[in-house]
Amino acid sequence: MAKNDARLNRINEELKKEISNIFTFDLKNPNVTGMLSVTKVKITPDFKYAKVYVSILNSKDIDKTMSGLKESAGFIRSRIAKEVNLRITPELVFEVD
Repeated sequence: MAKNDARLNRINEELKKEISNIFTFDLKNPNVTGMLSVTKVKITPDFKYAKVYVSILNSKDIDKTMSGLKESAGFIRSRIAKEVNLRITPELVFEVD
């Protein structure tokens, strides 16, 4: 059990780092405004979903930014698939932290 927890934690950290990079360098959605930082990622044990907790500073409109993130989830997911070596790339669910 503990071994799997360690693996999940490692993947959570890896995803957190990768999504932060994507926010910084690749995400060009005009609806996503402000400073985004990924505070934590929690992947489900079956790897199907990952909840991404985002803190948003100086956004013009937080709701618009969140819906922009939802729109961009597919793009972000495809970038993760390239960068992070997982059998299944999880569906991303964004939450405001």
